[in-house]
Amino acid sequence: MSKVLIIGAGGVGNVVARKCASLPEVFSDIMLASRTLEKCEKIAREIGGDRVRTARVDADNVPELVSLINKFKPDLVINVALPYQDLTIMDACLETKTHYLDTANYEPRDVAKFEYSWQWAYQDRFKEAGITAVLGCGFDPGVTGVFTAYAAKHYFDEIHTLDIVDCNAGDHGKAFATNFNPEINIREITQNGRYWENGKWVETKPLEIHRPIKYPEIGKRESYLLYHEELESLVKNFPSLKRARFWMTFGEQYITYLNVLKDVGMTDIKPINFKGADIVPLEFLKAVLPEPSSLGEGYKGQTSIGCQIRGVKDGEERTYYVWNNCDHAEAYRDAKAQAVSYTTGVPAMIGAMMLLTGKWAGEGVFNVEEFDPDPFMEQLPKHGLPWNEKINEPLPVEETGE
Repeated sequence: MSKVLIIGAGGVGNVVARKCASLPEVFSDIMLASRTLEKCEKIAREIGGDRVRTARVDADNVPELVSLINKFKPDLVINVALPYQDLTIMDACLETKTHYLDTANYEPRDVAKFEYSWQWAYQDRFKEAGITAVLGCGFDPGVTGVFTAYAAKHYFDEIHTLDIVDCNAGDHGKAFATNFNPEINIREITQNGRYWENGKWVETKPLEIHRPIKYPEIGKRESYLLYHEELESLVKNFPSLKRARFWMTFGEQYITYLNVLKDVGMTDIKPINFKGADIVPLEFLKAVLPEPSSLGEGYKGQTSIGCQIRGVKDGEERTYYVWNNCDHAEAYRDAKAQAVSYTTGVPAMIGAMMLLTGKWAGEGVFNVEEFDPDPFMEQLPKHGLPWNEKINEPLPVEETGE
C-alpha cells in the first residue's frame, strides 16, 4: 500500500495514472499533477471512483514541487513530464527524501543533446539521502534495458553485439504527426546519429545510415540508425559489448515532411524575433501539430520493439531476439492511448511497482538494467505487453547485410 505522485498529464501520464489506479493493492493513493490542471482532472474523471487526486504544479519550479511533495507525502514520484524537467524534479525528491522514477533522460532546453551524465551526477546525493532514482523506465529506454539484462542473465556468458529495433507500423490518418512530444521527438531524430563499436562512439549524419529490417507480424520496414540514450548506459553496464546500435522506422512521407520543415528552419531550437517577440521555431511547430495524446482513437496497426543480441554461451556463439508487438487499437481500448504512449506508460507503472514492493531496491541512481530483470519480465504480459523470444535463429537486422 503506497502513495505515488505522477507528474505529467500527457499521453504517457494518462496511461501511468490508469494503470496505477487499476492496482489498489500496490498504489493505494494516487495524485496526478501538471501545469495544466484541466488535463489532470479530465483523466481523473475518466478513471472515476475517486482513485486519482489532482493538483497543479510547475515542474520547472523546485519550491512548488517541494511544497506539493511535502503536502501529499508520496513514497515515489513518477516523472513523465518533459525531459527538460528531470533535474528540478530530482532536486525536489532529494530535498524531501522521496524515491524517483522517470522514462527519459535529461535534456537541456537550448542544446539538442541527451546523455545521462547530468543525472548520474546525483548518485552520491541520492545514496546519502537513502533514496532510489530509477532512470529511463519506459520502453526504449526501459524495457530494452530489461530485455538486455534478461538475455545476459539467462542466455549468455558475454554479449557482444546489441541492436535495438523500434518499428511503428501504425497509421493515425494524419498528414504529419509525432507519437510523443513533437519537440522532443524532432530534436531526437534531427541530431547526429551515434553507435558504439570497438570501444568508441562512431558518429553519423542525421538518418544517414538506413536499411530494411523485417519485424514480426509486420514485415520489412526501412529503419534508420539513431543515437538513443539507453546505448550509453548499456555499454557501461555490459562492458563485453563490442557493438551497440539503435534503429527506428520512419515512413517515406514522414521523412519528406521532416526534411522540408528542417530546410525552412522550423525545427530550429534557437529563438528568432517575430513581431517584437522571441519565439523558438520548434516550439511553434509543436503548437500547430496534433497533440500526441489525441492520436489514439482510430489509430490502426502495430508497434514492434525488441533487442537482437549476439554473444557467447559455454564457449559457443549464440543469437537471441526478444520483442514485444503492441496493437494501437488494443492500447486504446485498454487505456485510451495509442501504442507509443502505452508502451512507455505501462513499464513506468511496472517499474514503480518493482520499487514499491521491494523487488528492486538500492540507494543511489540506477538504470533499469542494473536490477533483477525477472520480476519485471513476469509483469509485462500481465499488464498488456506480452513478449516473445527466439534463440539461435538468424537476426533480422543482419539479414540485409552490413
